[in-house]
Amino acid sequence: MAKVSINLATGSIQKEDIIVGIDLGTTNSLVAFINPDKNPQVINDLGRGVLVPSVVHFGPTGDVLVGNEAKDYLITDPQNTVFSVKRLLGRSYHDIENYKDFFSYKVIDDDTESLVKIKVGDKFYTPIELSALILKELKARAEHAIKTPVNRAVITVPAYFNDSQRQATRDAGKLAGLDVLRIVNEPTAASLAYGIGLDPEETKTIAVYDLGGGTFDVSILQIQNGIFEVLATNGDTFLGGDDFDRIIVDYWIEKNNLNKAEIIANNELAQQLRLKAEEAKKAFAHQSLFNEKIGEIWCTLDRNTFEQLIMPKVQQTITSCQNALKDAKLTIQEIDEVVMVGGSTRTALVKKMVAEFFGRPVHDELNPDEVVALGAAIQADILAGNRKDILLLDVTPLSLGIETMGGLMDVIIPRNSKVPTKGGRQYTTSIDGQVNMKIAVYQGERDLIKENRKLAEFNLKGIPSMPAGFPKVDINFLLNADGILTIQAIELRSGVKQEVEVKPTYGITDEQVEQMLMDSITHAKDDVSQRMLIEARTEGEQMIYTVERFLQKNGSYVSADETEQTNKHLASLKDAIATGDKDLILKNIDEINEYTRPFAERLMDQAISTAMRGKSIE
Repeated sequence: MAKVSINLATGSIQKEDIIVGIDLGTTNSLVAFINPDKNPQVINDLGRGVLVPSVVHFGPTGDVLVGNEAKDYLITDPQNTVFSVKRLLGRSYHDIENYKDFFSYKVIDDDTESLVKIKVGDKFYTPIELSALILKELKARAEHAIKTPVNRAVITVPAYFNDSQRQATRDAGKLAGLDVLRIVNEPTAASLAYGIGLDPEETKTIAVYDLGGGTFDVSILQIQNGIFEVLATNGDTFLGGDDFDRIIVDYWIEKNNLNKAEIIANNELAQQLRLKAEEAKKAFAHQSLFNEKIGEIWCTLDRNTFEQLIMPKVQQTITSCQNALKDAKLTIQEIDEVVMVGGSTRTALVKKMVAEFFGRPVHDELNPDEVVALGAAIQADILAGNRKDILLLDVTPLSLGIETMGGLMDVIIPRNSKVPTKGGRQYTTSIDGQVNMKIAVYQGERDLIKENRKLAEFNLKGIPSMPAGFPKVDINFLLNADGILTIQAIELRSGVKQEVEVKPTYGITDEQVEQMLMDSITHAKDDVSQRMLIEARTEGEQMIYTVERFLQKNGSYVSADETEQTNKHLASLKDAIATGDKDLILKNIDEINEYTRPFAERLMDQAISTAMRGKSIE
């Protein structure tokens, strides 16, 4: 008997389960789908609003509440209520130790290199498990609202999420019972939402400014012939509306002459202040003075003071805009549209400063809270095969490469490469009989691997024993659409092969990304000099190894004088390598080459004539 699914909400026959778009946010999350009218629509289940607070509460009997109901416990039971878990996804304690005062729950520090855990009562949870609870709630709400099973989803992440954070998001989806078809950058999803109805003949360059509760991204996108291409991204995964709230709380603590350490220790009061600060921030949309009390604490603030307090944070986002433009090699005049995304863009100062920087009015026609989820639903529709006219390309924020001799970084996929992408190089062994090759993978912009971030290391084992330089090892990097890297190493002569998926053990902050980019610029000259010296030294050491081996194997064919002179040249080259003078090293390499060439050729001629003896040539 054939089974036919009927969507009870619409009465229509359901061909297959719906793919939803999910915006898993720091402060709020939401889910959207393409409705029967073929339009993206956010889901508002049981009239509780489209925004589901990204908050999880653990009750005394083990019951778990997520969303609106859990948010109430932020004040009454803060130590058992988890918020802003997205900030912990794919991160180590080391990454967030400067922000630990922000969390009212216990973040466990067992090892600075391992991923964080959260202790609630006597149980330990990972950010992946907690995010899965939020995703499970979104899945349940969607299924209840549209009366259809929801098993497949597209989930969005900030453009600056690294491999580890993307993988953690995917794992959370899996844990929630969702087949995550694609991890999409939030700015890309937003551009899709605003891109609906664009004339396919039209070419536009758009800046997407996304300031949410806990993260900030700016992306420069080009829309051409229905193709959405991210030219560059910049941002900070520890900057958002939460910071505005914290600044207000600090201001009130100072004005009321309170002890900050005592406030932090008093979880309930700390949360009351945080929520009151959020209330004040939102109130400035329609009033210029906020004046309320929590017990004996006066929570007074005017709009002008608020804007002065948050000005440095907003200026940080403008600096990111400048950096993104620089990376995209564009001027402000070349930006056609500016799109505002994220609830924090409702702040008047933010809109004003962004509009002034880009020299044009900003787009905020769509609800900034919903725009990412709507775009994710459109992406889901594309993956379902319903939209053939739109294609997406993203970029990787830092170069990816491997360590080569001398501790140098050999870039295989340059930063800002479009993803999905692949790149490869061929390598060989440097020592006779070498049967293993260590492959160390790095991320960063400096020439020396010690200045970059190590992502993974593995050994290609079982290379057949051959003379140095004979094995041919192809190393390929495959960076998929989610920004997850797979490395493949294959020795072509023997077919020995190994593959590894890179899942870094801990995250990298956007400050570090920016710092890496800045360092690569400020140290460019030194880096080039160092690279050239290392390459010369490596070449010199290789030359010494080759010549010494040659003399050992063929000493009987070389005169005593030739051996003596060659050894003198080798001693000079060793001395030159010790000085660290690149030009002197290269000069000595050249002299050895010149001196040994005649008898190397003589030996080659002898070998050929011996091999040919007794054989006729036709």
